[in-house]
Amino acid sequence: MQKLGVVVKQLESILPELGAGSEAGQAVLKALNSLVKFVPAGSVTPAAQKNSIEAQQRNMAQNNQQMMALKQRMMQAQGGGGGGQPQPGAGA
Repeated sequence: MQKLGVVVKQLESILPELGAGSEAGQAVLKALNSLVKFVPAGSVTPAAQKNSIEAQQRNMAQNNQQMMALKQRMMQAQGGGGGGQPQPGAGA
């Protein structure tokens, strides 16, 4: 339930950015209304939120590395070479 609680907290945090009156904001509100009943009050600790965010960051970094490797293989397959020059943004 903590993971669901973290998702609810994240949705709550982006709602002001979207605006409750926007189409996206309305969809977030609808999702929140559906999900909040499954998350008991106090079920999300700051440590759980921190752990979830760190896990998401690790996953994103790993996905970025995989995408860069895939791009490089595709360029080489198309005859682009890959002459040793690092791509902008690579390794970050």
